[in-house]
Amino acid sequence: MLLYSQPLDLLPLWALFILTALILFLAAEVGFYLGKSIQKRWPDKSESSVGTIVGASLALLGFLLALVTSIAIGVFNERRQLVIAEANAIGTTYLRAGYLSEPYGMESRQLLREYVNLRLEAIDPAKTEAAISRSEQIQDELWVRAEKIARDSPVPTVALYITSLNEVIDVHTERLNAEMGFRVPPTVMLALYGVAVMTLFLLGVHDSYKESRNMVALISVVLVISLVILIIADLDRSNVGLIKVPQKALLDLQAKLNTMP
Repeated sequence: MLLYSQPLDLLPLWALFILTALILFLAAEVGFYLGKSIQKRWPDKSESSVGTIVGASLALLGFLLALVTSIAIGVFNERRQLVIAEANAIGTTYLRAGYLSEPYGMESRQLLREYVNLRLEAIDPAKTEAAISRSEQIQDELWVRAEKIARDSPVPTVALYITSLNEVIDVHTERLNAEMGFRVPPTVMLALYGVAVMTLFLLGVHDSYKESRNMVALISVVLVISLVILIIADLDRSNVGLIKVPQKALLDLQAKLNTMP
């Protein structure tokens, strides 16, 4: 489940990786040729001081990459826990629907089976909006039935059912917020890109002091940084790349409900 909530979400992950690598490589090239041009006009012997600055910048970039990766992993884990919480809430509500008088009990269980299917369909970006819309309709239908039963039979068992149904609705809201709101802040990603670009620019300037440079090493650094940024973006999006939030709890619940009356 992912609703586009950040500008970078519009780019597929493979395009984001290529674009990042190109930007970083161009930053290094600009730094290199600008440094060469400056050295021709105003030669200096500041290679050691530039090297110190580059080292400090690389250390800062490494720290930021680790920090943002930690944030992305935290967001990912929060979403994973919410999937388990949602499966538990739906399963409890399904069992407690047996307390309801007929035909409300059977109708509620049928709606809950459909609800589980929709929660799994919502992972597909092409079906997300329709699945969420229908999920909320089912919540309303279940709540209308619960209100009628509570008025007709205000007994403790009905109260237990309503409590679990309320939890289903609450977890649904939490999952939506986790997908759209619990993200790596755009300003943090912008800062990360800014530091990465400036670091590669300084690396290019440092290389301009040498008669030759190792392009293999430069490309390797660019690819490593781009790969880490790709992992961060993949974790942040949760369900559109290689790293997906496990849906095993919901899948197990779906299989279980299909075998129950």
